[in-house]
Amino acid sequence: MIEFLVSFFVSYVIHILGVSIGYHRLLAHRSYKCPRVVEYFWVTAGYLAFQSSPIWWATMHRAHHRYSDTELDPHANLYGWRRSIYGWIFDEKYPDHVDPKKCGKDLVDDPFYKFLDRGGRVQEAHLLNGVLCFLFRFALLALFGLPIALGSLCAGLLMQQVTLIFNKISHMQIFGYRNFETTDDSVNMSWLSFVTMGEGLHNNHHANPGSANNALAKGEFDLSYMTIKMMKLLGLTSWVNDGSAAKRSLNKSRMTPVKVPVESNL
Repeated sequence: MIEFLVSFFVSYVIHILGVSIGYHRLLAHRSYKCPRVVEYFWVTAGYLAFQSSPIWWATMHRAHHRYSDTELDPHANLYGWRRSIYGWIFDEKYPDHVDPKKCGKDLVDDPFYKFLDRGGRVQEAHLLNGVLCFLFRFALLALFGLPIALGSLCAGLLMQQVTLIFNKISHMQIFGYRNFETTDDSVNMSWLSFVTMGEGLHNNHHANPGSANNALAKGEFDLSYMTIKMMKLLGLTSWVNDGSAAKRSLNKSRMTPVKVPVESNL
């Protein structure tokens, strides 16, 4: 039981940092720069949490920001619980307005990501992701035994569900608070920020999508950004957008809602 719990906890932290640091803040928003080997490490950690093609994930997320809470948002609240949580992942192809060659032109020529994307065949990419995720756990089973493999599998599957449900509740104002007057319904949820290593500060993120730092107000927690800062100290990143301009604006307003220019690297 102890082996299972340790495996589950360690795997969950690695996978959620992979989604946050690798898929989200690096691929989707380019909020920091790092060597390719570091990029692949974090992206692989996210991929093994059943997140599917990095190109698909990043370009769909960019579309979410561009068309947030409108009919063109891939998982907009207006579609209802089923569509906004998991229905959108069963589409056979990219939406017509989400062309990876335009929305993800910095990703489509990478041979690793290109292989995982399966030429834009979304369901084939999902299937490959599932196969590779389970093969990884079979490898853990062979090398370390059932408790380790099962802990890793449970952590990966839980991470998948957390990200899907997050898409819905992070845009429901009954669940959180807002520091910024954005044009969407994004909210910050302090409790979810601990579960998601800083991703729960979603209103801060929507106001400043190019920032690697989501913790802009006193008492807010962002373990993902702390990890990126540690990487910078170790020489694993060459540049980090710390969101300092947005933080100064928020502090100056004394926590009253303010609107600042959207800070993006895309």
